[in-house]
Amino acid sequence: MTTRHPSPTDRDTAPRLAPDGRDDGLNLADGLAAATAARVLAMRLVMLGVLGISAHLSDGVLHAGSHWFILGGYAVSSLWIALTARRRNGGRLAWIATLLDAALAAYIVLEYMMAASEAADEPGTLASRLPAFLLLLESGLTLRPRQTAVFAAVVAGVWSGALGLGLLHPGLGLPPPGPHVFGLLSFVVASVFVIEGVTRLRRGVATMLRLEHERATLARFVPAGIDLVRRDGATALQPRHACLLALDIRGFSALTREWGEARVVDWLLAVRALAHAAVTERGGLVDKYVGDGILAQFVDGAPAGQAAAALACVREIEVRMHRMNAARRRDGLPALALTASLHAGEVLVGVLDDGARAEFTVLGPAMNALARVEARAKRENLSLAVSKRVMRLLGPAAPAGFRLPRRPGEEDCPDLFGLDPLPGPAAAPAPSPLPAVAS
Repeated sequence: MTTRHPSPTDRDTAPRLAPDGRDDGLNLADGLAAATAARVLAMRLVMLGVLGISAHLSDGVLHAGSHWFILGGYAVSSLWIALTARRRNGGRLAWIATLLDAALAAYIVLEYMMAASEAADEPGTLASRLPAFLLLLESGLTLRPRQTAVFAAVVAGVWSGALGLGLLHPGLGLPPPGPHVFGLLSFVVASVFVIEGVTRLRRGVATMLRLEHERATLARFVPAGIDLVRRDGATALQPRHACLLALDIRGFSALTREWGEARVVDWLLAVRALAHAAVTERGGLVDKYVGDGILAQFVDGAPAGQAAAALACVREIEVRMHRMNAARRRDGLPALALTASLHAGEVLVGVLDDGARAEFTVLGPAMNALARVEARAKRENLSLAVSKRVMRLLGPAAPAGFRLPRRPGEEDCPDLFGLDPLPGPAAAPAPSPLPAVAS
C-alpha cells in the first residue's frame, strides 16, 4: 500500500472530501467543476456555434436581433465563469451557470415555438431542443443533483407554460401543444433519468473517495503489504486477531538520574530505531512510543503466524541489543536491558479520526491484558514474558519456559511463562547492519 504526494495541480483540481473523509456536499462537485471547466466551456461554444448556424440558415427565425444578442451574452458569461472558476466561490458560480443554462435553453425553445407556430421544420425543431438536452447532461456531469433538478424544472416549466398559453389563448401566436408535447415529455423523462443517475453516481464516487481517504490515512501508520481497509464499506475500526508486543527499558528512571536526560534520550532513540527495524522486518507495525516503552502489533496472517513472527522479532531484538551493548561497553557506557511482553487476542484495529487528529490505535480486552502482563514481567525482572495464549499459538515450536505462579491480586492477569533470554554474542548469528549508536 503506497501513497503518492499530490502536486499543487492535483490539489487544485482533484475532487476533495471533508477532513473526516465524507462528502460535504460541495467539495466533490467543486473539484470536478474545476477540473473540467475548460472542456465545459468548449462544449458550450460548440453548441452556440450550432445554434448560430441554425439561426442563420433558418428563414423563419423571429426577433433575430435579440437572438444574436442573447447568444453573444451567453458566450461572454460562459467565458467569464470558466476564467473565474478557480478564484471564486465554486458553489455560487455553479448556481449562476445553472440559471444561465436554463434561461438559454428555455429561450431557444420558446423562440422557436413562436417562430414555428404555423409550420415547423425538422432541423429547426432539433436545433431548438439541442440546448435543453445537452445542458441537462452537462449539469448532471457536475454531480450536483439539486442544481440539475432546478435546471430541469425551469426549462420544463417554461416549455409547458408556453404550451398551456397556446392552448388557452390562441391569439398570442403560440403554437398548439400537439406537435411539441412529445418533445416536452422526452425532456421530462430524460431529466428524471439524469437526476436519478447523478444521485447514484455521486454516492458511488463519494464512497470510493472515502475508502481512498482511509487507505491514505492508514498508509501513514501501516507498512506496505498490510491491508486493514475493507473494500465494501466504512473501516474506522474493525475486529482482528493480533499478537501484541510491549518493550520497556529496565531501570530507565535510574539511568536518567545518573547520566542526565540529554544523554539518555539519545540512548532511547537508538533503542527505538533498533526495535522499529526488527518489528517491520518481521511484518509487524509499531503502534506508538510511550516514554521508554514501545508498543507493536502483528496483525497480518493467521494467529499462529502472528505469534511466530512476534517471538522471532523479540529474539532478533535481543541479538541486536547484545551487539549494541558490546559497543556501549567499549565506550564506557552502561548496558541497556529490555523487558518484552507478548500477548494475543481479538482487538479493534484502525484509525480514530475526530476531524482534528487521526490516530492509528488498537483497542480491546487483549490490550488491557497486555498491560497487566507487562507490569508482572517488570515485577519479576524478566527479559521475556509470554502469555499462555501465545504459547498455545506457537504450538510445538514454542520454546521451553517456566510458568509463573500467581500472586495475590493477580487474578485478572493471564497465565504467564517466562522465557530465558538468548545467550551473549558468542552464540548469536552473523551480524547484520545496525543503526548508529548515540552516546
